[in-house]
Amino acid sequence: MTLGAFIPIFLWAPFDNFVKSLIVGSGILVIFGIVDDMLNISFRIKLAGQILAGLIVVLYGGLAIDHLGIITPSGLFLPDWVSIPLTIVIIVTATNAVNFSDGLDGLAGGLTLITFLCIGYLSYLYSFQAYEIISLAMVGAIFGLLRFNTYPAIVFMGDSGSQLLGFVAITISLALTKTSGQLSLALVPLIIGIPLVDALFVIVQRIFEGRSPFLADKCHLHHKLMKLGHYHSESVLVIYLLHSMLVCMAFIFRFKSAWFLSSLYILYSGFILAVIFIADRKGWQLKRYDIIDIIIKGKIRELRKKNVLIKIAFKTVEIGFIFLLIFNCFLPLNIHIYFSLFTTVLLIMVILTRQFKKDWVSKLLDMTVFILIPFLVYFSEKNVGYLVDTFLIKAYNISFGILFVFVILTLKFTRRSGFKPNPMDFLLVFIALVVPNLPDPNIREWQMGLIAAKIIVFFFSYEIIKGELRFELKNLEIASIAVLLIISARGLIG
Repeated sequence: MTLGAFIPIFLWAPFDNFVKSLIVGSGILVIFGIVDDMLNISFRIKLAGQILAGLIVVLYGGLAIDHLGIITPSGLFLPDWVSIPLTIVIIVTATNAVNFSDGLDGLAGGLTLITFLCIGYLSYLYSFQAYEIISLAMVGAIFGLLRFNTYPAIVFMGDSGSQLLGFVAITISLALTKTSGQLSLALVPLIIGIPLVDALFVIVQRIFEGRSPFLADKCHLHHKLMKLGHYHSESVLVIYLLHSMLVCMAFIFRFKSAWFLSSLYILYSGFILAVIFIADRKGWQLKRYDIIDIIIKGKIRELRKKNVLIKIAFKTVEIGFIFLLIFNCFLPLNIHIYFSLFTTVLLIMVILTRQFKKDWVSKLLDMTVFILIPFLVYFSEKNVGYLVDTFLIKAYNISFGILFVFVILTLKFTRRSGFKPNPMDFLLVFIALVVPNLPDPNIREWQMGLIAAKIIVFFFSYEIIKGELRFELKNLEIASIAVLLIISARGLIG
């Protein structure tokens, strides 16, 4: 994760004092985290590493908070002996907050992914290139992790990864509000979101009960949700939703006063904690209604045993995927010659691989589909002048919704061990829903939301087909060859 994020930062971010201090501070935390993951060092040593990293970004990076807005009068700045320790405390608290949230598969990564998306977009709006590049680099690193860290996880980031995410998130948030002049410091708790709510609640509870605030226990929000009867993935999804609402509020109300933002955060987090506290004290349990299982699911189980539902749902997905993929080839008004030449090369590679190296076909097919679909969908949306607002286009768009319904049905009824939905899919859908509604004319003009939604449906369908067919991909191979042939011919003929 560190290498994946820092390489693009080194290549493209302006190398000022803040960026240098962020890299050095993050490196120190990662080293301390690796040592802790290997040797399980004392929390005091970890805390010393966090303070050292904080001092570097504060003293060398110039990140010290010199004005509190809601407390200090306008024009009155905090002295260094107050601002430096205060900033260190905030950085250490937020870093540990994300570290504490890393208790379920995919939880810390998913929460910080949403946070970095918010920071990145705010940085884009205010033209802070360094913060924007750092945020996007972190998003890429997290997505790479979540592919293998979502439940059931096979890769874990440990303290080194969770501290890295928390440290970078809080430092960029503070730098953004400090540099912009228009964003209040009170926006930071909303951007960091649920991890901070959870950490403060747990620390206060541990101190109140006479225990060390740094010793692990099962008092976290995700533990309490599972105690209420939520499954692992359900608990992660609930926290994703709560965090997404908080981050969205940070963006929507970013121009409000510090008093408003602080009150909003306190009321929102207070309500969540009050509900969880009462539910925990009273021993509430999530009801899973047996009557639904008996009346509705019972009938479904009968059909499922006969494999009727899965056959219908899967065949619809398979036929719908191939049909829409081929139909997309004819939508663009014209095919650019460079794209055509690229598909010609892919076509030759697929044909030769099928002929001489059949065990490579599956991997090559993956590469072909995952490269081809985004370009094809984009060209179909941006270069479809002669079919705009026609019934055919409306039917084409609706067909994606229908295909998605059968994708869900296939996932519901399948007995295969192939592709399965997980909380990471919520993040993809969240991005697809939020992006088209961002108040930026360029993004709206690009129709990014519709494009992203169609790409996601295509990708899900492809993964499901592979899982159900257990990699007997003859139909997909033929469809891919047909698509490549059509694109190549259209581009070369003109």
